[in-house]
Amino acid sequence: MKASERAVELSDSQRVCWLRLIRSENVGPATFRSLINHFGSAEAALEALPALARRGGSTALSIPSVAQAEGEIERTLAHGARLVAISEPLYPAYLRQIAAPPPLVTIRGGSRELFARPTAAIVGSRNASLVGHKMAERIGRGLGEAGFVVVSGLARGIDGAAHRASLDTGTVAVIAGGIDHVYPEEHGPLMEEIVNRGGAVLTEMPFGWNPRAKDFPRRNRIVSGMSLGVVVVEAAARSGTLHTARYALDQGREVFAVPGSPMDPRAEGTNRLIRDGATLTRSADDVIAVLRPMLENDAPSFLELRESGNDGVAPDSVGTESRASVINALGPAPVAIDEVILHTGLPAAVVSVILLELDLAGRIERHGGQLVSLIR
Repeated sequence: MKASERAVELSDSQRVCWLRLIRSENVGPATFRSLINHFGSAEAALEALPALARRGGSTALSIPSVAQAEGEIERTLAHGARLVAISEPLYPAYLRQIAAPPPLVTIRGGSRELFARPTAAIVGSRNASLVGHKMAERIGRGLGEAGFVVVSGLARGIDGAAHRASLDTGTVAVIAGGIDHVYPEEHGPLMEEIVNRGGAVLTEMPFGWNPRAKDFPRRNRIVSGMSLGVVVVEAAARSGTLHTARYALDQGREVFAVPGSPMDPRAEGTNRLIRDGATLTRSADDVIAVLRPMLENDAPSFLELRESGNDGVAPDSVGTESRASVINALGPAPVAIDEVILHTGLPAAVVSVILLELDLAGRIERHGGQLVSLIR
Protein backbone atom coordinates (compact mmCIF):
# COMPACT_ATOMS: atom_id res chain seq x y z
CA MET A 1 0.00 0.00 0.00
CA LYS A 2 1.31 3.43 -0.91
CA ALA A 3 2.10 5.88 1.87
CA SER A 4 -0.71 8.17 0.67
CA GLU A 5 -3.16 5.29 1.03
CA ARG A 6 -2.44 4.37 4.65
CA ALA A 7 -5.22 4.33 7.19
CA VAL A 8 -5.61 7.52 9.19
CA GLU A 9 -7.28 7.43 12.59
CA LEU A 10 -9.25 10.53 13.55
CA SER A 11 -8.47 12.27 16.81
CA ASP A 12 -11.32 12.67 19.30
CA SER A 13 -11.76 16.33 18.36
CA GLN A 14 -11.74 15.54 14.63
CA ARG A 15 -14.37 12.84 15.13
CA VAL A 16 -16.63 15.34 16.89
CA CYS A 17 -16.18 17.84 14.05
CA TRP A 18 -16.80 15.21 11.37
CA LEU A 19 -19.95 14.08 13.16
CA ARG A 20 -21.23 17.64 13.56
CA LEU A 21 -20.61 18.31 9.87
CA ILE A 22 -22.29 15.19 8.47
CA ARG A 23 -25.26 15.65 10.82
CA SER A 24 -25.73 19.30 9.76
CA GLU A 25 -28.80 20.22 7.76
CA ASN A 26 -28.46 19.70 3.99
CA VAL A 27 -25.01 18.11 4.33
CA GLY A 28 -24.87 14.68 2.70
CA PRO A 29 -21.82 12.58 1.78
CA ALA A 30 -21.12 14.45 -1.49
CA THR A 31 -21.46 17.86 0.15
CA PHE A 32 -19.32 16.71 3.08
CA ARG A 33 -16.50 15.76 0.72
CA SER A 34 -16.77 19.05 -1.17
CA LEU A 35 -16.65 21.00 2.10
CA ILE A 36 -13.56 19.12 3.33
CA ASN A 37 -11.84 19.53 -0.03
CA HIS A 38 -12.57 23.25 -0.11
CA PHE A 39 -11.91 24.26 3.50
CA GLY A 40 -9.29 21.67 4.40
CA SER A 41 -10.92 20.40 7.60
CA ALA A 42 -14.30 19.72 9.14
CA GLU A 43 -13.62 22.35 11.78
CA ALA A 44 -13.04 25.06 9.17
CA ALA A 45 -16.07 23.93 7.18
CA LEU A 46 -18.29 24.17 10.26
CA GLU A 47 -17.19 27.76 10.83
CA ALA A 48 -18.05 28.64 7.22
CA LEU A 49 -21.46 26.88 7.03
CA PRO A 50 -23.74 29.70 8.25
CA ALA A 51 -22.30 32.29 5.85
CA LEU A 52 -22.38 29.82 2.95
CA ALA A 53 -26.04 29.01 3.59
CA ARG A 54 -26.96 32.71 3.82
CA ARG A 55 -25.32 33.46 0.47
CA GLY A 56 -27.22 30.53 -0.99
CA GLY A 57 -30.52 31.98 0.18
CA SER A 58 -31.14 30.26 3.52
CA THR A 59 -31.86 32.29 6.65
CA ALA A 60 -31.01 29.49 9.09
CA LEU A 61 -29.08 26.23 9.08
CA SER A 62 -29.25 23.58 11.79
CA ILE A 63 -25.78 22.53 12.98
CA PRO A 64 -25.39 20.13 15.93
CA SER A 65 -23.50 21.50 18.91
CA VAL A 66 -20.32 19.98 20.29
CA ALA A 67 -22.35 18.64 23.22
CA GLN A 68 -24.86 16.98 20.89
CA ALA A 69 -22.09 15.30 18.87
CA GLU A 70 -20.29 14.15 22.00
CA GLY A 71 -23.59 12.82 23.32
CA GLU A 72 -24.15 10.72 20.20
CA ILE A 73 -20.63 9.32 20.44
CA GLU A 74 -21.15 8.44 24.11
CA ARG A 75 -24.51 6.74 23.46
CA THR A 76 -23.01 4.82 20.56
CA LEU A 77 -20.10 3.56 22.67
CA ALA A 78 -22.47 2.63 25.52
CA HIS A 79 -24.42 0.53 23.03
CA GLY A 80 -21.28 -1.43 22.17
CA ALA A 81 -20.74 0.28 18.80
CA ARG A 82 -18.37 2.90 17.40
CA LEU A 83 -18.34 5.60 14.75
CA VAL A 84 -15.82 4.74 12.03
CA ALA A 85 -14.45 7.25 9.52
CA ILE A 86 -13.75 6.47 5.87
CA SER A 87 -10.00 6.80 6.49
CA GLU A 88 -9.92 4.22 9.28
CA PRO A 89 -9.03 0.53 8.87
CA LEU A 90 -12.38 -0.83 10.10
CA TYR A 91 -14.30 1.03 7.38
CA PRO A 92 -15.55 -1.49 4.75
CA ALA A 93 -12.97 -1.66 1.99
CA TYR A 94 -15.26 -1.76 -1.05
CA LEU A 95 -17.65 0.87 0.29
CA ARG A 96 -14.83 3.43 -0.07
CA GLN A 97 -14.94 2.99 -3.83
CA ILE A 98 -18.52 4.12 -4.50
CA ALA A 99 -19.54 7.64 -5.46
CA ALA A 100 -20.14 9.73 -2.33
CA PRO A 101 -19.52 7.04 0.31
CA PRO A 102 -20.71 7.92 3.81
CA PRO A 103 -17.82 9.64 5.59
CA LEU A 104 -18.85 8.06 8.91
CA VAL A 105 -20.62 4.79 9.62
CA THR A 106 -21.66 3.25 12.91
CA ILE A 107 -20.51 -0.35 13.39
CA ARG A 108 -21.41 -2.82 16.11
CA GLY A 109 -19.35 -5.99 16.22
CA GLY A 110 -17.02 -7.03 13.46
CA SER A 111 -13.25 -6.81 13.17
CA ARG A 112 -10.57 -5.62 10.76
CA GLU A 113 -10.28 -9.16 9.44
CA LEU A 114 -14.03 -9.33 8.72
CA PHE A 115 -14.11 -6.04 6.81
CA ALA A 116 -10.93 -6.85 4.89
CA ARG A 117 -12.40 -10.04 3.43
CA PRO A 118 -14.20 -10.18 0.06
CA THR A 119 -17.92 -9.56 0.31
CA ALA A 120 -21.03 -10.54 -1.62
CA ALA A 121 -24.60 -9.46 -1.00
CA ILE A 122 -27.70 -11.64 -1.05
CA VAL A 123 -31.04 -9.84 -1.25
CA GLY A 124 -34.60 -10.66 -2.20
CA SER A 125 -38.26 -10.72 -1.40
CA ARG A 126 -39.58 -10.25 2.13
CA ASN A 127 -42.49 -12.50 1.21
CA ALA A 128 -40.15 -15.25 0.05
CA SER A 129 -41.17 -18.74 -1.01
CA LEU A 130 -39.83 -21.89 0.60
CA VAL A 131 -37.67 -22.47 -2.45
CA GLY A 132 -36.39 -18.91 -2.20
CA HIS A 133 -35.40 -19.44 1.44
CA LYS A 134 -33.57 -22.63 0.55
CA MET A 135 -31.71 -20.98 -2.34
CA ALA A 136 -30.64 -18.05 -0.17
CA GLU A 137 -29.41 -20.44 2.52
CA ARG A 138 -27.56 -22.62 0.02
CA ILE A 139 -25.87 -19.70 -1.73
CA GLY A 140 -25.06 -17.96 1.54
CA ARG A 141 -23.52 -21.09 3.01
CA GLY A 142 -21.51 -21.74 -0.15
CA LEU A 143 -20.18 -18.19 -0.32
CA GLY A 144 -19.22 -18.29 3.35
CA GLU A 145 -17.36 -21.59 2.94
CA ALA A 146 -15.47 -20.03 0.01
CA GLY A 147 -14.26 -17.18 2.22
CA PHE A 148 -16.79 -14.48 1.38
CA VAL A 149 -18.58 -12.35 3.95
CA VAL A 150 -22.32 -12.27 3.20
CA VAL A 151 -23.94 -8.81 3.30
CA SER A 152 -27.69 -8.20 3.49
CA GLY A 153 -30.29 -5.85 4.91
CA LEU A 154 -31.72 -7.80 7.90
CA ALA A 155 -35.17 -7.74 6.31
CA ARG A 156 -37.68 -10.57 6.51
CA GLY A 157 -37.50 -13.36 3.96
CA ILE A 158 -34.39 -13.71 1.81
CA ASP A 159 -32.23 -11.31 3.86
CA GLY A 160 -32.84 -13.19 7.10
CA ALA A 161 -32.19 -16.55 5.43
CA ALA A 162 -28.88 -15.30 4.01
CA HIS A 163 -27.73 -13.96 7.39
CA ARG A 164 -28.62 -17.18 9.22
CA ALA A 165 -26.83 -19.34 6.67
CA SER A 166 -23.59 -17.37 7.08
CA LEU A 167 -23.46 -16.90 10.85
CA ASP A 168 -20.54 -19.31 11.16
CA THR A 169 -18.51 -17.77 8.35
CA GLY A 170 -19.24 -14.06 8.72
CA THR A 171 -22.14 -11.77 7.82
CA VAL A 172 -22.86 -8.04 7.95
CA ALA A 173 -26.34 -6.62 8.44
CA VAL A 174 -26.85 -3.13 7.03
CA ILE A 175 -29.80 -1.38 8.67
CA ALA A 176 -31.86 1.70 7.76
CA GLY A 177 -32.23 3.12 11.27
CA GLY A 178 -29.92 3.98 14.12
CA ILE A 179 -27.67 1.27 15.53
CA ASP A 180 -30.05 0.97 18.50
CA HIS A 181 -33.11 0.26 16.31
CA VAL A 182 -34.04 -3.17 15.01
CA TYR A 183 -36.31 -3.45 11.98
CA PRO A 184 -38.21 -5.68 11.82
CA GLU A 185 -38.46 -6.11 15.60
CA GLU A 186 -38.60 -9.89 15.40
CA HIS A 187 -35.05 -9.85 14.03
CA GLY A 188 -33.67 -8.54 17.30
CA PRO A 189 -32.40 -12.01 18.32
CA LEU A 190 -30.88 -12.47 14.85
CA MET A 191 -29.05 -9.16 15.15
CA GLU A 192 -27.63 -10.18 18.52
CA GLU A 193 -26.55 -13.55 17.15
CA ILE A 194 -24.80 -11.90 14.21
CA VAL A 195 -22.76 -9.74 16.58
CA ASN A 196 -22.09 -12.51 19.11
CA ARG A 197 -20.76 -14.83 16.41
CA GLY A 198 -18.26 -12.41 14.91
CA GLY A 199 -20.41 -10.62 12.36
CA ALA A 200 -21.38 -6.95 12.37
CA VAL A 201 -24.27 -4.51 12.11
CA LEU A 202 -23.66 -1.27 10.20
CA THR A 203 -25.59 1.94 9.53
CA GLU A 204 -24.95 5.50 8.37
CA MET A 205 -27.93 6.86 10.31
CA PRO A 206 -27.73 8.67 13.67
CA PHE A 207 -28.13 6.92 17.00
CA GLY A 208 -31.82 6.82 17.93
CA TRP A 209 -33.02 7.22 14.32
CA ASN A 210 -36.34 5.51 13.49
CA PRO A 211 -36.16 4.27 9.89
CA ARG A 212 -38.50 5.85 7.37
CA ALA A 213 -39.50 4.54 3.95
CA LYS A 214 -36.97 6.76 2.16
CA ASP A 215 -34.13 5.48 4.37
CA PHE A 216 -34.27 1.96 2.94
CA PRO A 217 -32.93 2.92 -0.51
CA ARG A 218 -29.99 4.56 1.30
CA ARG A 219 -29.42 1.28 3.11
CA ASN A 220 -29.62 -0.63 -0.18
CA ARG A 221 -26.92 1.61 -1.67
CA ILE A 222 -24.60 0.57 1.16
CA VAL A 223 -25.48 -3.13 0.82
CA SER A 224 -24.42 -3.09 -2.82
CA GLY A 225 -21.54 -0.68 -2.24
CA MET A 226 -19.97 -2.98 0.35
CA SER A 227 -20.06 -5.93 -2.03
CA LEU A 228 -18.22 -7.15 -5.10
CA GLY A 229 -21.50 -8.56 -6.37
CA VAL A 230 -25.19 -8.72 -5.50
CA VAL A 231 -27.22 -11.93 -5.72
CA VAL A 232 -30.97 -11.41 -6.14
CA VAL A 233 -32.90 -14.54 -5.15
CA GLU A 234 -36.52 -13.44 -5.51
CA ALA A 235 -37.95 -10.06 -6.52
CA ALA A 236 -41.32 -8.99 -7.84
CA ALA A 237 -41.59 -6.57 -10.75
CA ARG A 238 -41.81 -3.52 -8.45
CA SER A 239 -39.75 -4.89 -5.58
CA GLY A 240 -37.46 -2.58 -3.63
CA THR A 241 -34.85 -5.30 -4.06
CA LEU A 242 -34.45 -4.20 -7.67
CA HIS A 243 -33.23 -0.84 -6.36
CA THR A 244 -30.28 -2.68 -4.85
CA ALA A 245 -29.54 -4.26 -8.22
CA ARG A 246 -29.67 -0.85 -9.90
CA TYR A 247 -27.33 0.61 -7.31
CA ALA A 248 -24.98 -2.31 -7.94
CA LEU A 249 -24.90 -1.59 -11.66
CA ASP A 250 -24.29 2.12 -11.04
CA GLN A 251 -21.44 1.22 -8.68
CA GLY A 252 -19.82 -1.16 -11.16
CA ARG A 253 -20.72 -4.28 -9.18
CA GLU A 254 -21.69 -7.64 -10.62
CA VAL A 255 -25.37 -8.61 -10.53
CA PHE A 256 -26.54 -12.21 -10.20
CA ALA A 257 -30.11 -13.49 -10.30
CA VAL A 258 -31.71 -16.82 -9.46
CA PRO A 259 -34.30 -17.77 -12.10
CA GLY A 260 -37.83 -18.67 -11.10
CA SER A 261 -41.09 -19.90 -12.52
CA PRO A 262 -42.78 -17.52 -14.99
CA MET A 263 -45.96 -18.29 -13.05
CA ASP A 264 -44.57 -16.90 -9.76
CA PRO A 265 -44.80 -13.07 -9.48
CA ARG A 266 -41.88 -13.21 -7.01
CA ALA A 267 -39.65 -14.30 -9.90
CA GLU A 268 -40.71 -11.62 -12.37
CA GLY A 269 -38.00 -9.19 -11.28
CA THR A 270 -35.20 -11.76 -11.20
CA ASN A 271 -36.13 -13.21 -14.57
CA ARG A 272 -36.10 -9.69 -16.01
CA LEU A 273 -32.64 -9.10 -14.56
CA ILE A 274 -31.38 -12.23 -16.30
CA ARG A 275 -32.97 -11.09 -19.56
CA ASP A 276 -31.17 -7.76 -19.18
CA GLY A 277 -27.76 -9.32 -18.61
CA ALA A 278 -27.47 -10.45 -14.98
CA THR A 279 -25.59 -13.70 -14.44
CA LEU A 280 -27.98 -16.63 -14.17
CA THR A 281 -27.28 -18.20 -10.79
CA ARG A 282 -28.07 -21.71 -9.60
CA SER A 283 -25.53 -22.03 -6.80
CA ALA A 284 -22.71 -20.24 -5.01
CA ASP A 285 -20.30 -21.67 -7.60
CA ASP A 286 -21.86 -19.46 -10.30
CA VAL A 287 -21.14 -16.41 -8.14
CA ILE A 288 -17.65 -17.47 -7.13
CA ALA A 289 -16.66 -18.18 -10.74
CA VAL A 290 -17.28 -14.52 -11.59
CA LEU A 291 -16.00 -12.89 -8.39
CA ARG A 292 -12.91 -15.00 -7.68
CA PRO A 293 -10.83 -13.59 -10.59
CA MET A 294 -11.63 -10.07 -9.34
CA LEU A 295 -9.82 -10.83 -6.09
CA GLU A 296 -6.54 -11.15 -7.95
CA ASN A 297 -6.54 -7.38 -8.48
CA ASP A 298 -5.03 -5.03 -5.92
CA ALA A 299 -6.97 -4.51 -2.71
CA PRO A 300 -9.05 -1.32 -2.55
CA SER A 301 -7.07 1.75 -1.53
CA PHE A 302 -8.13 3.86 1.41
CA LEU A 303 -9.16 6.90 -0.65
CA GLU A 304 -9.51 8.79 2.60
CA LEU A 305 -10.67 12.32 3.09
CA ARG A 306 -7.54 14.15 4.16
CA GLU A 307 -7.75 17.29 6.25
CA SER A 308 -5.08 19.44 4.60
CA GLY A 309 -5.17 22.85 2.97
CA ASN A 310 -7.98 24.20 0.79
CA ASP A 311 -8.53 25.13 -2.83
CA GLY A 312 -7.70 28.80 -2.27
CA VAL A 313 -11.05 30.40 -3.20
CA ALA A 314 -12.60 32.52 -0.45
CA PRO A 315 -16.42 32.11 -0.56
CA ASP A 316 -17.01 35.81 0.16
CA SER A 317 -14.92 36.72 -2.89
CA VAL A 318 -17.42 35.14 -5.29
CA GLY A 319 -19.48 37.85 -7.00
CA THR A 320 -23.23 38.01 -7.47
CA GLU A 321 -22.86 37.84 -11.25
CA SER A 322 -21.01 34.53 -11.00
CA ARG A 323 -23.66 33.21 -8.63
CA ALA A 324 -26.46 34.26 -10.99
CA SER A 325 -24.65 32.66 -13.93
CA VAL A 326 -24.52 29.28 -12.20
CA ILE A 327 -28.15 29.46 -11.06
CA ASN A 328 -29.27 30.35 -14.60
CA ALA A 329 -27.36 27.35 -15.95
CA LEU A 330 -29.27 24.97 -13.68
CA GLY A 331 -32.78 23.62 -14.01
CA PRO A 332 -34.95 20.73 -12.84
CA ALA A 333 -33.14 18.30 -15.17
CA PRO A 334 -29.83 16.99 -13.76
CA VAL A 335 -26.70 18.30 -15.51
CA ALA A 336 -23.03 17.47 -15.04
CA ILE A 337 -21.00 19.89 -12.93
CA ASP A 338 -18.34 19.89 -15.67
CA GLU A 339 -20.98 21.12 -18.11
CA VAL A 340 -21.90 23.96 -15.74
CA ILE A 341 -18.22 24.94 -15.59
CA LEU A 342 -17.91 24.92 -19.38
CA HIS A 343 -21.18 26.79 -19.90
CA THR A 344 -20.44 29.57 -17.40
CA GLY A 345 -16.72 29.85 -18.14
CA LEU A 346 -16.08 30.15 -14.41
CA PRO A 347 -13.18 28.43 -12.62
CA ALA A 348 -14.07 25.02 -11.20
CA ALA A 349 -13.31 26.18 -7.65
CA VAL A 350 -15.74 29.12 -7.99
CA VAL A 351 -18.53 26.86 -9.30
CA SER A 352 -17.83 24.45 -6.44
CA VAL A 353 -18.29 27.22 -3.87
CA ILE A 354 -21.54 28.41 -5.43
CA LEU A 355 -22.92 24.86 -5.54
CA LEU A 356 -22.00 24.45 -1.87
CA GLU A 357 -23.94 27.63 -1.04
CA LEU A 358 -26.99 26.44 -2.97
CA ASP A 359 -26.70 22.95 -1.51
CA LEU A 360 -26.62 24.19 2.08
CA ALA A 361 -29.60 26.44 1.36
CA GLY A 362 -31.55 23.42 0.10
CA ARG A 363 -31.83 24.81 -3.42
CA ILE A 364 -30.11 22.05 -5.39
CA GLU A 365 -30.16 18.27 -5.41
CA ARG A 366 -27.05 16.19 -6.04
CA HIS A 367 -27.35 13.04 -8.13
CA GLY A 368 -24.98 10.21 -8.96
CA GLY A 369 -22.28 10.77 -11.55
CA GLN A 370 -21.53 14.36 -10.46
CA LEU A 371 -24.92 15.62 -11.61
CA VAL A 372 -26.90 18.44 -9.98
CA SER A 373 -30.35 19.93 -10.48
CA LEU A 374 -32.15 23.02 -9.21
CA ILE A 375 -35.01 22.61 -6.76
CA ARG A 376 -37.74 25.07 -7.73
